[in-house]
Amino acid sequence: MGLFSFFKKSDKVGKENTIDSKDLLGNTISHNSNEDIVETKLSFHPDWDVPQEQKYIFNFLANELEPLKPNQLSLSSISIDEDRSGKWQVRAFFRSSLSEAIELGEIELFIMDKNDKLVASKKFDFKALGTIPAKSARPWVFEFEKSAIKIDEIPEEGWKLAFNLVSLRDHQLELDPTWEEQLPAEQKEELAKIVKTLPKLGETEVNFTGLQAKFMNNGSLNVSIFIRNGHSKAINLEQLPLEIIDARGKQIAKGSFKMDPILTVQPNSTKPWTFIFPAQLVNPKGADLSRWTARVTQ
Repeated sequence: MGLFSFFKKSDKVGKENTIDSKDLLGNTISHNSNEDIVETKLSFHPDWDVPQEQKYIFNFLANELEPLKPNQLSLSSISIDEDRSGKWQVRAFFRSSLSEAIELGEIELFIMDKNDKLVASKKFDFKALGTIPAKSARPWVFEFEKSAIKIDEIPEEGWKLAFNLVSLRDHQLELDPTWEEQLPAEQKEELAKIVKTLPKLGETEVNFTGLQAKFMNNGSLNVSIFIRNGHSKAINLEQLPLEIIDARGKQIAKGSFKMDPILTVQPNSTKPWTFIFPAQLVNPKGADLSRWTARVTQ
């Protein structure tokens, strides 16, 4: 393997990002019930033919690693090099304190600077790392292309490689505290079920899906909408121009809503929200609400 040259005698183990294995593997985890801490043993990919001198470097780095608690997975950052194309070669240990071997699939990783600001992100197929033995630490180089990097220079000391946990969990319902307080448990469960039936979002997609629309006695139109965020980061809505199109394809309401306070939708989440179009912004004549669409206007 040509990866060995990336690991140097001057390297040191830096910050660590550790998660509970159930966050990645669900409930299919191994329990180390009789252990308080787990020492991880250095493990090389079976295809690697590691020179003896390089083994000394790997062993030196592995000896710097802190013990893990049972049933944890961890990324221990080492160092970053940039090649001529602007690609970052990020060296790290992937560690497991499980008492059985594991194989993993696609996982998105972040590089965070010393202030926990996101500076790079990319999905990696962890199958390339091979089977990870029980209680082991496997050195690896994660390559971040220039398109995955958000800054011009390698971050200062204190950066870390981290799992994007949001990308690992299912898309979920997010309720504003006012909704959380006011809605009965049955309605919350119903909303959660609806969210699960909606089409899967793209990774950078924001979608507005109609939930309920109703004309009021005062001529206004109350519209409840699912605001769906497929991003791996939260979105903030300050101003939202909306129009409502009915089953005939006709516009029956149009207005712009100033969100005060700003409406935040968490990553990989759907938040229901109600918008009230006053009577002067509503055209109810012949309106057919058997099917309708909410659109964001320019």
